[in-house]
This record gives sequence, structure tokens and C-alpha cells, in this order.
Amino acid sequence: MSDTKVKVAVRVRPMNRREIELNTKCVVDMEDNQTVLHPPPSNAKGENRKQPKVFAFDHCFWSMDESNVPKYAGQEVVFKCLGEGILENAFQGYNACIFAYGQTGSGKSFSMMGNGEQPGLIPRLCCSLFERVHKEENEGHTFKVEVSYMEIYNEKVRDLLDPKGSRQSLKVREHKVLGPYVDGLSQLAVTSFEDIEVLMSEGNKSRTVAATNMNEESSRSHGVFSIIVTQTLYDLESGNSGEKVSKMSLVDLAGSERVSKTGAAGERLKEGSNINKSLTTLGLVISALADQSAGKGKAKFVPYRDSVLTWLLKV
Repeated sequence: MSDTKVKVAVRVRPMNRREIELNTKCVVDMEDNQTVLHPPPSNAKGENRKQPKVFAFDHCFWSMDESNVPKYAGQEVVFKCLGEGILENAFQGYNACIFAYGQTGSGKSFSMMGNGEQPGLIPRLCCSLFERVHKEENEGHTFKVEVSYMEIYNEKVRDLLDPKGSRQSLKVREHKVLGPYVDGLSQLAVTSFEDIEVLMSEGNKSRTVAATNMNEESSRSHGVFSIIVTQTLYDLESGNSGEKVSKMSLVDLAGSERVSKTGAAGERLKEGSNINKSLTTLGLVISALADQSAGKGKAKFVPYRDSVLTWLLKV
């Protein structure tokens, strides 16, 4: 995440069953790259005395109502706006990271992973990756693709692709040149999108989830799916070769929580506390990086090491 350009997108999902039962009304509207929040009625007559609040982002995706075809942004639109740029950067040799951030039950896992009928950002990106690899590979340009999948649960790292199926925590260490890494994390070679799909499915089965009052299947950990692309360039005349390595970190964050809303207690409360701690640190890191890229004042201290998530995403 060092020397990073930060792009921010916001997406509005459809009402869930709980919100429909409560007769909830949508107060969010979107126009181009602006999100407008309309205040709820301030009196019994249904009048609004407060002015709407307008926020600007790099991208705004309206996914509230599929019947509104001109306005609706599906999974393909999200990928074209966000995924294609990351893929292009990876082929140029740059590291890239994309993550979904928001309250529990806000649709982060759907945007990142999707489902069978509507694949999300991660499977679409993986599919496009191999399409491009097969298209560009030749005698002078070869590719090696490897993946790893881990979860950060209660500030501890677990390998979701461990062939032994053990649930033991792995240690995070720091290399002088390569930076932070997870000692003992599986890094498996893949040759097709189907290989990644199988590994992703197996890893998702091992993710830590639990029910809360706000989400029947709430992610209780941050899932980090990494794709390492190694390009080897050969000069057929001289026999010299060089490598270009890039890493794409695709992160499905656990949702931020309010104890009063989720009804968390005991182990769920401890999980929620650690989730909120790492998300707060992530927010501080992004804020510091955004100020740096905008050239605001002196170089700010970036608190990468205040949480395992931000420390690992530093590279």
C-alpha cells in the first residue's frame, strides 16, 4: 500500500428481508459519481427541513433496483470500472489491492465473490487474467500464476488452503527486502480459472462465519485472496531473461459492527471488537495515504503495524 493511488467506489445494494419487513425506505440516490443522502422526515407531516447531503466518489454503483435498467449497475459494470484497471496494473508489474468495506450485511461478500449466477469481482478478475495469459504467452514471454488464501481472525492468521486442514495460527514476519509475509502460508500454482475456482470454493468453506441479529451468515474474519503473477521475459537472440512479479490482494473484509444492533456477546463480542479495531486502523492508513498522494503538508506517519491486516497489505 506504500506509494499507492487510492480509488474509492460506493455501491447501494437492494433491500434485504429484514429491511423490507420493517418497511424501510431508501434515502440514498446516485447521479454519476455523486451519492445523495436524503434526510428522513423531520415532523409528523412528512416534511424535510434538513438539506440533502452530497458526497463525491470515483465511482457510484446503483444496485438497489434491477428493474431500473438505465440506472442499475450489475456485477459486470463493477468489474469493468474496478477490476480491469487492477488487472492492467498487475500485467505492468505493479502490486494492487482491492477490498470491500462496510457494515455487516451490506453486501461486501456478494460484490467480491458473488454467486453462481452472478460472479463477483474476484472470479471475474481471475477469469480475465487467464484469458489474457493465454493470449500473450509465447516463446519469449511466459507466465506463472500462484494463489494463496488466508483469513485474519481475532488478529491471527489462518491458512484457508492448508492441505492438512489444520486451524493453527501462522506467524507474520518481515523480510528486509520483500516486506511483511506469513510464514508457512500455502502458495499453490494454478494453470486455469477452474483451478482457482476449486481452491476458492474450498477456502470459503473454511471461512469463519456466524449468525448475528443483522446478518444470518456474518463473516467473522477478513479473507485475503492473493494472486501472484510472475512474468519471465526472454531475449531469444542473447539468451538473457528477466522477471516481473506482481501481486494482487483481493480482500473480503468482515463488516463493522455496533453491539447494540448485532446483539453480540461472549465470543461474538470479542470477534466484533477485533474486527472494528482492524477496520479503524485501515481507515487511518487510507487517510494518511490519501493525504500523501494529494501532497497535503508533511509526510504523515502511516500506522501499518497497528493491525495484522494493514501490515500484510503494506506490500
